[in-house]
Amino acid sequence: MSSSPPDKNAASDLVSLADQCVLCGLCLPACPTYRVAQTEAESPRGRITMAKALATGTLLPESGAAAHIDHCLHCLSCERACPSGVQYGRLIGLQRRLTAMAPGRLQRFAYALVARPRWLHRMARLSNGLRLARWLSPLARRCGRDRTGIGRWIALIPPLPTLSGLDNVASAPRGRGRIGLFLGCVASAFDRDTHAAARILLAALGYEVVEPPAQGCCGALAQHAGHVEIAATLAAATGSAFATSGVGTVLVSASGCYASLRDRVFRGSAIAVREISEFLAADPLFTALPFAALPLRAALHNPCSLNNEVRAASAARELLQHIPQLHIADTPTQPRCCGAGGTHFLRYPELADPLRDERLDQVEALGAELLLTSNIGCRLHLAGGLRTRGRTIEVLHPITLLARQLKKRRDSPTPSLPSHQATS
Repeated sequence: MSSSPPDKNAASDLVSLADQCVLCGLCLPACPTYRVAQTEAESPRGRITMAKALATGTLLPESGAAAHIDHCLHCLSCERACPSGVQYGRLIGLQRRLTAMAPGRLQRFAYALVARPRWLHRMARLSNGLRLARWLSPLARRCGRDRTGIGRWIALIPPLPTLSGLDNVASAPRGRGRIGLFLGCVASAFDRDTHAAARILLAALGYEVVEPPAQGCCGALAQHAGHVEIAATLAAATGSAFATSGVGTVLVSASGCYASLRDRVFRGSAIAVREISEFLAADPLFTALPFAALPLRAALHNPCSLNNEVRAASAARELLQHIPQLHIADTPTQPRCCGAGGTHFLRYPELADPLRDERLDQVEALGAELLLTSNIGCRLHLAGGLRTRGRTIEVLHPITLLARQLKKRRDSPTPSLPSHQATS
């Protein structure tokens, strides 16, 4: 049964949004799940039709339509392709809110972890220490009925990232203001090298980095599942942590968290949210930073959230061009999504794995020695696929590579430019 009573206003809004769709089908080539399933039910047009039918009572929840809608990766590539400007993301959000079931066992487990990132970090360290993935992976593969169970989740826990090469903190005077750094939930454990890199680069540019210890999840996982009350609680806790920090800007390195931070956590506040690559690329002092040469070929994967939410897909490439001799190879447009989609790759491997494999085939065809991506979900999903293939290609956030290559220098010039909107 639904976790909350039906919302007539939400249903009415959903129908109005659905009526904006002219059913032209131009969204179909952009949809990753349609690319895999090749059925109308797994397309944006099909999901809009089913969502309207569910809202009006033409279809009953027992019809199975909600399951097809839940398969949506929320990549929003269809919004970019739509000539009618249909607000697909808002429509699907309303539908999930209307038909959301009470959180199941796995979801309750996940929400408990993301609300307490330290628990997640300890669990990851325990899993790595006991090598749970090593003996659970074969079991999860053999257990077809438990492909989305806890066993698979534990089996997919990756090694914690190394901080090797990330002790290169430049000693620039910190006179450009205070910057908040959002650590997130899953990212706090599995993107810790990215956060270390952010501290290095921001310190080199003269910023003071602020990381409130009480921050946690942005609420995106719960919001995408339709559990808006849980999402609001998680978002409020993180917002409160930053509210008294004295920062005017919060940077996020996981692009999948950007929209949730902007639209929920800091909505109505004076705090601005910036994606870190976009922020650094816009800083006029970044071009003065010296980077060591790196003669290798790196494949650059631009996550859907960076393309369709942040709208700053070129920022990472612009930054990486400052590393001499680094050859950057962009992955092709298709598939438009790697299949990660928050917890989608854990819950729906039959859709997520083919998209991931197609992307990894492209990476291998490019002859890449390194894979770069700006979202923690994409990083985990793609790295898991590489481990399955027995490949040792490292998967990093672009700013981690930049911090590794940043040359040490004892005397950094005192920044003389404005504070780049860093102060409150």
